[in-house]
Amino acid sequence: MANANIITLNEANFKAEVLEAQVPVLVDFWAVWCGPCRMIAPLVEELAEEYKDRMKVGKLNVDEYQGLAAEYGIMSIPTLLLFKNGQVVTRMVGYQAKNKLVQVIEKYL
Repeated sequence: MANANIITLNEANFKAEVLEAQVPVLVDFWAVWCGPCRMIAPLVEELAEEYKDRMKVGKLNVDEYQGLAAEYGIMSIPTLLLFKNGQVVTRMVGYQAKNKLVQVIEKYL
């Protein structure tokens, strides 16, 4: 996953990249073994490119960072959380069509 517009999130950078960000941040909670996560990944990459000047996009592997996943109540994946000013403003669970993702993101930009 070498997309320059997507930040690989972890416990070390989560606070700075997400909670202290000056722009909204879409965080994709995912895992390697998750089929729907692989299906939504290209859409997340497209959004990262299309919105690169207006928001940040990050991916967090729930297997590697179970503490962060638990902290945000991630029960099933993929889960996309949109953070604004350090707070979760919306949560989308499961595969979503791109037009639905765009509608939700546009509300918070």
